[in-house]
Amino acid sequence: MDLLSQVLAQLISRTGIDPGMVDDVICGCVSQAGEQAGTPGRLAWLAAGLPVHVPSTTIDRKCGSSQQAVHFAAQAIMSGTQDIVIACGVESMSRVPMGSSRMGKNTTGQRFDERYAPGLVGQGVSADLVAAKWGLTRDDLDRYAARSHQRAHAAQSGGGFAREIVGIDTPNGQVIADETIRAGTTPEKLAGLKAVFESEELSQRFPQIRWSTTAGNASQMTDGASAMLIMSERRAAQLGLKPRARFVAFDVVGDDPLYMLTAPIPATERVLAKAGMKLDDIQHYEINEAFASVPLAWQKQLKADGERLNPRGGAIALGHPLGASGVRLMTTMLHALEDSGQRYGLQSMCEAGGMANATIIEITR
Repeated sequence: MDLLSQVLAQLISRTGIDPGMVDDVICGCVSQAGEQAGTPGRLAWLAAGLPVHVPSTTIDRKCGSSQQAVHFAAQAIMSGTQDIVIACGVESMSRVPMGSSRMGKNTTGQRFDERYAPGLVGQGVSADLVAAKWGLTRDDLDRYAARSHQRAHAAQSGGGFAREIVGIDTPNGQVIADETIRAGTTPEKLAGLKAVFESEELSQRFPQIRWSTTAGNASQMTDGASAMLIMSERRAAQLGLKPRARFVAFDVVGDDPLYMLTAPIPATERVLAKAGMKLDDIQHYEINEAFASVPLAWQKQLKADGERLNPRGGAIALGHPLGASGVRLMTTMLHALEDSGQRYGLQSMCEAGGMANATIIEITR
């Protein structure tokens, strides 16, 4: 938990708050096994040398785990039961592989399997199903992926990530910047990559699929941690702190588990309805790039402005450390809104099992 502990220590240092005033630490983590077992938020908090009386709990809503941690933190504060909560997330995918917490071959059970016979598919196959349903070509996916790298490189080169990143000490030295951005990525180079999920059996079952998902137009498996300080307006005023943003609305919803990655669409529609807003009222859309087909289908279905969609790149370029991505996306969105003088941002993430969280924030400065 050295990764998350350094992020938590830097959060406390940057904000200048008394860590003993924190009511709870809510940590998103998907693969809760090995080094990530044993309540990782609690272990990281203690590893950072922070007060022992502050508790922690762990959230697993798959790719949206730390976005859900943000929701739970804000809801606890809105209820009046807590005043200061840290929402965070961690995933070290190089040390704790995806799926390592599973035991045995049958992880769903007979009743589930009977309902969804002949069976669900992996997320990569779902990504190809989504591409087929929304008429997205291999060229569409590769062009989007190249754009993700280009936008992330522009943001990194222009200092757009500087305020949201902290250096992390490792046995091999300090890491001070994302290492996954490839500035020279082009659609032409990506076109040479092989579709990785194609099989004869699945081609017979899903003849509509054209097998377009590759390692180049999918998110990268990375290590990362993220943390966000959330508190009531009343407590912030007492501490002389000025809020940077407020939460406008939250939602979480389920959708077809076979397509698995489509829930950001209904989640967006529901959260906008809760807020009494239209999509055009939002200046920044942050839709997690688990696969290129996810934000592209979202954009096509909702007729969204592509210039507002992931303007600083996304997980295709920056990586997707599962439990950390929710807070990471929100942090990027917050800084981008502040830097551009814009007001509203909307974030949504597809999650395994066909779920998605959605959040709208408003800049208050």
